[in-house]
Amino acid sequence: MNKKSYPLIWRWHLFAGIIIAPFLIFLAATGALYLFKDNIENYIYQDYYYVEAAEDGERLPPSDLAFTAEGYAGGGDVTRYRPGEDENRSVEVGVTQTDGTAVTVFVNPYNRQVLGMIEDANRPMDILEALHGELSAGTIGDRIVELVACWTIIMIISGLFLWFPRTKEKIKGVFTIRFNKQGRIRLRDFHAVPAAWLSIGLLFFLFSGLLWTGFWGNGVQQIVTASGSGYPPSIWTGPAPESDTVTEDIAEVSWAAEKMPVQNSDQESGFRQLSLDQIIETADSTGVDPSYDIFYPASEEGVFTLSVFPDQARDEATIHIDQYTGDVIADYRYDNYGPLGKIMATMITVHKGHEFGIVNQVLGLVICLGLIAMVITGVYMWWKRKPKNKSGAPKSASVVEYKGIFFTLIALGIIFPLVGLSLIVIFIVDRLILRRNEKIRSWLNY
Repeated sequence: MNKKSYPLIWRWHLFAGIIIAPFLIFLAATGALYLFKDNIENYIYQDYYYVEAAEDGERLPPSDLAFTAEGYAGGGDVTRYRPGEDENRSVEVGVTQTDGTAVTVFVNPYNRQVLGMIEDANRPMDILEALHGELSAGTIGDRIVELVACWTIIMIISGLFLWFPRTKEKIKGVFTIRFNKQGRIRLRDFHAVPAAWLSIGLLFFLFSGLLWTGFWGNGVQQIVTASGSGYPPSIWTGPAPESDTVTEDIAEVSWAAEKMPVQNSDQESGFRQLSLDQIIETADSTGVDPSYDIFYPASEEGVFTLSVFPDQARDEATIHIDQYTGDVIADYRYDNYGPLGKIMATMITVHKGHEFGIVNQVLGLVICLGLIAMVITGVYMWWKRKPKNKSGAPKSASVVEYKGIFFTLIALGIIFPLVGLSLIVIFIVDRLILRRNEKIRSWLNY
């Protein structure tokens, strides 16, 4: 790409930025808050989370505590049990009430005292997660978020091209802000220089966030599995199951385990379902991180699922336990991940602000706040400099006249299919509507 393409790239950068600016501010703000999810919930629910350990350290049987929680919830079905990672943590029992409402009951494991109950759909951080991940709009919201993230990657690439110095001796305004300048120059520096410094971190957060999306992220999961980086046969005690049920259908598990097929329990064993006490004994014998959750079988052929996805990716584990025999029939851990799977798992824990503790959270916060500042300064700079009733975008030849840019867009459209679809829509709208309206043509400076 040469200097003649500068006006075209500027136009794409400008118009894409104007369209996605509100979404970026919203996603950055919700993402910044979500980095501190554990800190916020530890404060909000401190009376529910923490207990004083008994002097003798003796805890009541898990089945007893689960029964207490079920009764407190007014009946229903116990679906999840979290024993707590240390002696001062309460037990969490997930219950689906008879009307279908999912609640979590917190119980003191030493005296059976119920500390409180929360309706899962009303947990502030779960609401925030839904807003950040899919705008609380289901599949449509998920696709919008994915499209915004993909276009933000294009924004960063185009922005770096515009930022890159066109003269060798130019340093100020590229790597440092020119505080001694006024007006447009200083405002431009406030937009471009921090954006350049934060671009690598932004790209990391965008790509790691895309792993959760229902279209691109699901495609990556399928590629990881098909490439042999997915589920090695050794994780099952028998042959790998051929099942239409995958683990994400029955439990909340780590990203790497979501598509793992589920082997059924042995219904012909002649045994009754084991008690929660026996399942906890099996779970503790596996040596996994103690912050695990146990998800109950959803059917007679279902399994107990032991799910662990703590702060560090290296401690992740997903284990299926036969509900009748107590045998571990699948044991999938970080060490079983292929190289690509390990990279993806670590990217996700970094994205959530967990992998490196407070340092991870602070760096993530800086990137989120930096993104908000970039959007605001960019929009403000455009608004201040644009002529009245004009977009202020420079004139440019058609994109098809610049082969490098044209084929780059095609490549991006293949890598990010929603981008490809949006480019087709843009082309159709441009040809059939925008170019046929004289006022719009004038505003866009065609």
